Amino acid sequence: MSDLSLTSTITLNNGVRMPVLGLGTFKVPNDQAYSVVRQALDIGYRHIDTAAYYANEEGVGRAIRESGVPREEVFVTTKLWDTDHGKKEALAAFDRSLKLLGLEYVDLYLVHWPRGERAETWKAMERLLEEGSARAIGVSNYTIRHLEETIGRSYVVPAVDQVEFSPFLYQKELLSYCRTMGVVLEAHSPLTRGSRLNDPRLLVLAEKYERSPAQMMIRWVLQKGMAVIPKSVHRERLIENAGALDFTISPADVAIMDSFDEGLHTTWNPEEIP
Repeated sequence: MSDLSLTSTITLNNGVRMPVLGLGTFKVPNDQAYSVVRQALDIGYRHIDTAAYYANEEGVGRAIRESGVPREEVFVTTKLWDTDHGKKEALAAFDRSLKLLGLEYVDLYLVHWPRGERAETWKAMERLLEEGSARAIGVSNYTIRHLEETIGRSYVVPAVDQVEFSPFLYQKELLSYCRTMGVVLEAHSPLTRGSRLNDPRLLVLAEKYERSPAQMMIRWVLQKGMAVIPKSVHRERLIENAGALDFTISPADVAIMDSFDEGLHTTWNPEEIP
């Protein structure tokens, strides 16, 4: 896996190809999102993740449109927020997101959290997929229980489940289940929002590979066969994160990092959702 690049992709269950490394934009203000996304695209990123809840879709979309990068070369994800569950509500929310982005379609549309009228919401997602407004549909922050519920009542298996995942939150059972069901697991918050970058065990391995702790954590996720969307607003960090693509952690050291798991949720625990 040492020959990955910013254009390396993973194939979703409907044949759509998604770059394995993308840019997350959570908590990036709209005006700043424009400049950060422009920088990321200039560096070579081709996968941008946003959400209605982030309130930065306008800036993200404008950056993509004005970047000079052909639209078909940029993989764009956005998400449905909790207050817009239900078939009618979800379709209206998607239209709002599309208008803010200023795009004709998104590459991936996700249900942000498993709340509310999930059955009706998924019907809306299926319709968007059928119409081609979303090239792929999926979910975010879903546990195995939520995935089983969705898969059990639909002919469309979610293409992606985007969850918090890092060496300090190794969701091994969820990863195994997703592999079995053909769902790509995608890691948000892979850097623990900075809370474990100075972990002594991680620092030892980072020194061994002459890499940063962030690069080690991102690479660990990639070697699980997943996609990952670390967030940064700094050009040097965007470049640093991309540096996780061109080296390999040995199986023995991957196993050591597996043992870091503390069950550390830096976002709200989805198990608390009914």
